[in-house]
Amino acid sequence: MKKNLKKQIAGVMTACLVATSLAACGSSASDTTTAEETGAKAESNSTGQENSGETGSEGGGYKIGWSTIYLTPSWMQETNGLMEEYVEQYKQSGVISEYTVANADGDTSTQISQIENMIAEGYDAILLDAGSSDALNQVVEKAVDEGIVVVNFDSLVTTDKVTCRIGTSDEEYGRLCAQWLVDTLGGKGDIIVFSGPAGVAVSEGREKGAMAVLEENPDINIITTLHSEYNSAPAMEVLNPVLDANEIDGICALGGSLASASLTAVLNKGIDLIPICGENYNGFLRQWSDNVDNGFESFAVCQPNWLGILAIEQSVRILNGEEYEQDVTVPIPTINNDNLSDFVPNDYSDDWYPIADITAEQIEEYLTPAE
Repeated sequence: MKKNLKKQIAGVMTACLVATSLAACGSSASDTTTAEETGAKAESNSTGQENSGETGSEGGGYKIGWSTIYLTPSWMQETNGLMEEYVEQYKQSGVISEYTVANADGDTSTQISQIENMIAEGYDAILLDAGSSDALNQVVEKAVDEGIVVVNFDSLVTTDKVTCRIGTSDEEYGRLCAQWLVDTLGGKGDIIVFSGPAGVAVSEGREKGAMAVLEENPDINIITTLHSEYNSAPAMEVLNPVLDANEIDGICALGGSLASASLTAVLNKGIDLIPICGENYNGFLRQWSDNVDNGFESFAVCQPNWLGILAIEQSVRILNGEEYEQDVTVPIPTINNDNLSDFVPNDYSDDWYPIADITAEQIEEYLTPAE
């Protein structure tokens, strides 16, 4: 669906500024996009006046906030860093005057309250990583009704009134993982499905996609479905008792730290290596690489941290009156035994998520509306 938001603004300036620090999140084989490569576009505004070099409804730059359900997971911390780098370049050019981050610490009611505050404070745009697929619908609709651009990324809401959604498909994420495990096991075996926190939109979407595949394979027996925070320590706590009580042929881990905890538990118990799918969590990628010669095989999907970059860029474009797609689905990158060496070894911490950098060409490809 194409939409065009008409806002009276003193000047319009779109800048596709990808921070040079994005190199930190990519593999060594990728090319980093810079502001110089991408450039900046100056256009006349919706009133037809010449661009004055100012932006925002009062010529002072846009006021943008990011509402996130939590910042504790390392993926969120990395995403936050990339977004701050990107915003800083827009601040330097005067496009963004104010940027704030509201962390709900995992509480949906808190997130709703924080969004209410952004509405009351007159933000131009709210970037949203939702803690619930439907509980936030009403406050999102309120923000849009107040003329605020709401760009939802990563964990998505269901309301049709959100200005724009940007993400991979959580269900596709789960489907890819489950299908790999089914194929690797030859269509039969006893497995654990290891998902993220119950009630969180991302976790529910991934689990739904995985279950759709697993239910089509009756010879795959799901011993149990576990839920944990996306952190290794609590993941180990819920997984260890299940491994102690059962013989398992594979683990469908729907998160990087969950996969890392799974492989750690298997190694600690000295049981035979079993196929475990996961994510591009660096600790897991290192464990995987260390055990390839021992016969370990895996498959990882990548939830790009630079979805937050796309959300910032899209919000500015929409505020500038450019046409846009309401739903932007980004293809899911994957890693397997064949291309694992493109990502490890590396010098990043275990909590890092190696992934190829986003390029100027990709930004245009993902955000430019289809003709």
